[in-house]
Amino acid sequence: MAASVEQVSHLAAPAGKVWARAITPEGINHELGPWLRMTMPPGLRGATIDDARVGERLGRGWLLLGGVLPVNYDDLCLAEVEPGRRFLERSSMLSLRVWQHERIVEPAAEEGCTVTDRLSLRLRRPLAWIPGADRIAAAIVGRLFAHRHRRLATHFEA
Repeated sequence: MAASVEQVSHLAAPAGKVWARAITPEGINHELGPWLRMTMPPGLRGATIDDARVGERLGRGWLLLGGVLPVNYDDLCLAEVEPGRRFLERSSMLSLRVWQHERIVEPAAEEGCTVTDRLSLRLRRPLAWIPGADRIAAAIVGRLFAHRHRRLATHFEA
């Protein structure tokens, strides 16, 4: 069974500035910090999500606890990119058979913008066989993305 999570935030910053920050390695790692850091796969080194090859495996980016201890990897593949607005990642991870992450950054009716992250995940075996494991994984991902949105908001408040 697939689990899903959605996180929506309204930021007092222009959509273009938020997008430009969120698609860079620095922006990604700021959102994950200080708990996690992600190494960039070969297909994204020196580039942003807007520059990446769509529909091709970009390689593995490792998630490092405390910036040093490998705890998971993301075998990254961007399925769709609408530069300046949206990306859809369909990948697999060490712990997840399916990892889908869609981020949309849109101008808001009022000043600022809205950032929406939609995530779907399916655990690998044997984790998938543990009763309630999908709910636990969704809760962890939900907390991680709530943290990412707080970090993003804090960056643009400064």
